[in-house]
Amino acid sequence: MARRYDPDRRERIARAAVSVVRERGVAGLSHRAVAAAADVPLGSTTYHFADRDELLLAALERINEAWLARFATWLEGVDGSTPVADLLARHLGDCLGPWRESTELEYELYFAGLRQPAVRPLAARCLDRMAELLSPRVPDETTARALIAVADGLLIHILLTGRPYDEAQAAATFARLLPGTGSRPGAATR
Repeated sequence: MARRYDPDRRERIARAAVSVVRERGVAGLSHRAVAAAADVPLGSTTYHFADRDELLLAALERINEAWLARFATWLEGVDGSTPVADLLARHLGDCLGPWRESTELEYELYFAGLRQPAVRPLAARCLDRMAELLSPRVPDETTARALIAVADGLLIHILLTGRPYDEAQAAATFARLLPGTGSRPGAATR
């Protein structure tokens, strides 16, 4: 039997891994589920991705790429005169609003890194890239990393507790990390 020419098969399998994780969660990721979603033989998934960790990494890589592209595009499109604290608070609102499904998926994959060390370097690269993208708008890289860490913490807190998001409170929290901005007047504090 002649071998079918399918140059995009590996990428199609990787995109199917993202779909499987989106629909079933990390626990539902398997070669069999991905093969069905990609409409390829099971042997194709094991040929291109030796084990489940490789499938998970492929999924996280594509999700990170989309996440970072959206973050970069979002940063490029915002008004440069708006205070960074307000921009980040608005960004979290987007992450918890129209981008919520993507946000939940991103964090589910990051949490997988707690049990699957193979995921950690890719997650770290994403966080590093976010800090790089934010750095030109803040005094230094340390401040950018601190702001990203606080953003992560706030997102995790809201996603896990289901509490309502308070954009003014988030902006006040970010402002405390930015030199010369301190707590904004009239902003909620705790």
